[in-house]
Amino acid sequence: MLFVDIEKQLERYTLKIRLECNDRCTALFGASGAGKSMTLKCIAGIAKPDKGVIQLNGRTLFDSARHINLSPQKRHIGYLFQDYALFPNMSVQKNIEAGLHALPRKERAEKAKELIRQFHLTGLEKTRPGKLSGGEKQRVALARIIASAPEVILLDEPFSSLDTLLKLELIPSVKEIIETFSGDAILVSHDIDEVRQLADTLCPIAEGVVGNPTPTESYYKILKKQYGNLK
Repeated sequence: MLFVDIEKQLERYTLKIRLECNDRCTALFGASGAGKSMTLKCIAGIAKPDKGVIQLNGRTLFDSARHINLSPQKRHIGYLFQDYALFPNMSVQKNIEAGLHALPRKERAEKAKELIRQFHLTGLEKTRPGKLSGGEKQRVALARIIASAPEVILLDEPFSSLDTLLKLELIPSVKEIIETFSGDAILVSHDIDEVRQLADTLCPIAEGVVGNPTPTESYYKILKKQYGNLK
């Protein structure tokens, strides 16, 4: 279980986040600038909250009162960035092997090949990111995340850089990864259709404040009643 209770002063407002994630996938749903991505950065250790606590499966990742602030490498969290953050000078296989640094060197190549097959990247092993499609880059990034054996996966607007047709093609693949992953996932999105397909629970967020967790379909019905033009 992931527990987050933090505050961080931003330029326009104070981020005040209190979350308990114990579902397969929880979504932070809100408009651009609402604080969604900053919340993920605080959880991952990329940004430091001003105060509060972050705990994961009984481990304390951050505690301002006790002066605990684990580095991102020690948090066991997988972070899918919006731009995927692949190493441009490395091949597909080497990018995935970068997530396997905990394994002995001689075992990395074999495990990477297994992940290449699992993520349908066969034939692209020696290709560098600059020659991959958006969907292929996403699969490589997800394979690298799974390779690192994280306890939680953070998905930051995973389809924002993809066109509509490619997004429709890839959502089922991401859903399968979430469903087979042994830990929890947090999805950040401003697209209610993405949230409906991927998340069990939705937490609305506006100007850095998170609302009560709500089953995704229940929240969708509220939006449909309010706006009337949703699918």
